[in-house]
Amino acid sequence: MRQTWRWFGPADLASIDDVVQAGAEGIVTALHHIPNGTVWSPKEIAKRQQLVRVRKDGSPSGIEWDVIESLPVSEDIKKQKGAWRELIANYKESLRNVAAAGLEMVCYNFMPVLDWTRTDLRWGLPNGGSCMRFDINDFAAFEIHILKRPGALEAFTPAVVEEAARRFAALDDAGQKQLARNVTMGLPGSTESMTLEDVRAHLAEYGNISADRLRQHFIDFLSEIVPVAEEVGVRLGCHPDDPPFPLLGLPRIMSTASDYQAILDAVDSPANGMTLCSGSLGARPDNDLPAMMRQFGPKVHFLHLRNVKRDSDAISGSFFEAEHLGGDTDMVALIAAILTEEARRKREGRADWEIPMRPDHGQDILDDLTRRAQPGYPTIGRLKGLAELRGIMTALGHREFGLQ
Repeated sequence: MRQTWRWFGPADLASIDDVVQAGAEGIVTALHHIPNGTVWSPKEIAKRQQLVRVRKDGSPSGIEWDVIESLPVSEDIKKQKGAWRELIANYKESLRNVAAAGLEMVCYNFMPVLDWTRTDLRWGLPNGGSCMRFDINDFAAFEIHILKRPGALEAFTPAVVEEAARRFAALDDAGQKQLARNVTMGLPGSTESMTLEDVRAHLAEYGNISADRLRQHFIDFLSEIVPVAEEVGVRLGCHPDDPPFPLLGLPRIMSTASDYQAILDAVDSPANGMTLCSGSLGARPDNDLPAMMRQFGPKVHFLHLRNVKRDSDAISGSFFEAEHLGGDTDMVALIAAILTEEARRKREGRADWEIPMRPDHGQDILDDLTRRAQPGYPTIGRLKGLAELRGIMTALGHREFGLQ
């Protein structure tokens, strides 16, 4: 497993020097400053690569930009409205440009309107630290009482509707605005976020889109870009829905093993693969992460290793970001499955036998609490997570266990 680190560019509070000291072998980043749908130019790609290659004193860092996360898919492509064909052409050009620069792995998602969604970005933990949390009751309060989405009442159980009303009544104006900001903040590192009016406008344009229709739009998109990815040598890895259940009256189509199987079968190519995120998928009690790794192993192109702790066994339920070894996913079993797949690939002679992974998210602890970094991406919390994951990798990869 190739150990990488997500870096948000020059504005990131964690520097390339910090990443080197953490022992990461590569960088996961993106051109967050470029608006969604705009072509990534060779000049901008090269500029980011150069930033990764040097430390603060100008000396070589010894690491490279390994994985793109994310090359966003525009909403008009998902809806197949507006200039969506032109946007697909731009996506193809970006793929050609990143491949020409030597980049081979692109992570993206196909979530409608909202990408990752949390209701609390700094939820207090008993140990004094903090983490991100999705609370179904708070989300219902947002959807029913703040966004005022038609039909929202029917989307939740009576118990959730009742609790959501109680929580909304307890919020002052500042609390309502904070909840709305938390829910609509957009992709990590992105300079683009949505207002309530933006969300309402997108929902009106999506209309009553079904899961089958959204899935077909996804297949149409992949049918266009996967041949280009094959041609230029780029591997694509779709990130799962986060959280992995429907929101805002819209379907989520990458939440389960059957969802992934349908897409990988529809556009069957070595270039069309999966970003296995144990935290996103682990928020559903019916997702078995080690089993999913065994099922999709040959198509897993990128790994996000993190853990969540669910409040209940409800499919659409609440959860918080746990310590990497402390949530509901058996991380030891998952890493064993990953190492087994890598060994299989190595025997086959695959050039991509080593799967890039990153310690995803992390709890804010120690100095993280005053740094106020990008929510979910504290330096010390991720360093702790990487150390824990590295320990499991080292132990299971030892000759005594044979997973090598």
